[in-house]
Amino acid sequence: MIKLGRNDICWCGSGIKYKKCHYNFDSKLEMAIRQGHIVPEHRLIKTPEQIEGIKRSAAVNIAILDYVGEHIRAGITTEEIDQWVYEQTKMRGGIPAPLNFEGFPKSVCTSLNNEVCHGIPSKDIVLKDGDIINVDASTILNGYYSDSSRMFLIGEVSKEKKRLVQVARECLDEGLKEVKPWGFLGDMGQAINDYAKAHGYSIVREIGGHGIGLQFHEDPWVSYVSKRGTEMMMVPGLVFTIEPMVNMGKPDIYIDEENDWTVYTEDGTSSAQWEIQVLVTEEGYEILCY
Repeated sequence: MIKLGRNDICWCGSGIKYKKCHYNFDSKLEMAIRQGHIVPEHRLIKTPEQIEGIKRSAAVNIAILDYVGEHIRAGITTEEIDQWVYEQTKMRGGIPAPLNFEGFPKSVCTSLNNEVCHGIPSKDIVLKDGDIINVDASTILNGYYSDSSRMFLIGEVSKEKKRLVQVARECLDEGLKEVKPWGFLGDMGQAINDYAKAHGYSIVREIGGHGIGLQFHEDPWVSYVSKRGTEMMMVPGLVFTIEPMVNMGKPDIYIDEENDWTVYTEDGTSSAQWEIQVLVTEEGYEILCY
């Protein structure tokens, strides 16, 4: 952490003296470090100006997923979804964050049924009655990043798939209840994992959430199979995603050997995921993107 005198200007860029700005905040962080906890570096704490930039990016991302929700149906291809996302993002002045990110070839991830995440849109994949699909959109607007995903039910979906999608949403909601200033990411992780297990499902272990705002993927990495009182401390100004991947069967996964992106359930059962982007506040949390 930056060492400042009480009368120095605060490191956060507020222009206010340190003693009236983040002095008490840093004192709490130092106490947590002495107690052996993991705390975020200053660079991960978003300023009010940065938060406003992220919110503007999020407004674009939300509008894109709203558009997808209004038009998605049986008979369309996932390539069409990709085109919608690209066009809607550009029309609103943004850039699709996934496009060319570490070689990802499309503007959005479309993951169907037993695809856990990172499904690549294709003109050969046609949505059909009974499918469930996760559409994961991420936007860059004026250098600020937003990220969220939603599940969509195509036509008449089986009771089993409907229940999976519903419980996946409830897992996210259970985790959100644990987002509190000066709590731990592990509090959220255990709540999500416990809820999934109680309903007969499993949580993917190897893939989690992440910090986001000034970059696509920032620290911390967010596990949803963690334990209470562990992982990074959630402090005001920290921004991250909550996005547990809930499997109908076992938690084991594998990655497509051909495209090196798409993640599947190893046992072939369905998987569901919702994603939101959250800001920790002094009072609790604010959902920035959904």
